[in-house]
Amino acid sequence: MRLNELSPAPGSKRNPKRVGRGIGSTQGKTAGRGHKGQKSRSGGFHKVGFEGGQMPLQRRLPKFGFSSRVGRFSAEVRLNELTGAQGDVIDVAALVKSGVVPVQTRQVKVINSGTLEQAVTLKGIKATAGARAAIEAAGGKLED
Repeated sequence: MRLNELSPAPGSKRNPKRVGRGIGSTQGKTAGRGHKGQKSRSGGFHKVGFEGGQMPLQRRLPKFGFSSRVGRFSAEVRLNELTGAQGDVIDVAALVKSGVVPVQTRQVKVINSGTLEQAVTLKGIKATAGARAAIEAAGGKLED
């Protein structure tokens, strides 16, 4: 068997409708397009959402909202919230476990807000320049 010998199974393909070929074909005269109007003419079409010149629905309704695709998985943590996480080394999993950040969080950044009294070690967590200085002043360190 060769590719040029293949053919569809008998009865699996129907012949296409032949429109506009006389009254005996049941698709004569108007060829299934109805009577008059833009859609009956060749080249007549409307853009999606076109309402005959009336202001379309998508333009009548107000624009609203924005949800960041990155913001869903990133969180900010204040310096004083770091004391709520248990363990020697604080990473994203420790912050999630202690309830400081939401469960779906993947990236955390520490910001310089509040005070930090105890030394903490951060692993895989970013920090602003001011927060980094405050952590190191308290005797802590950041690991990448």
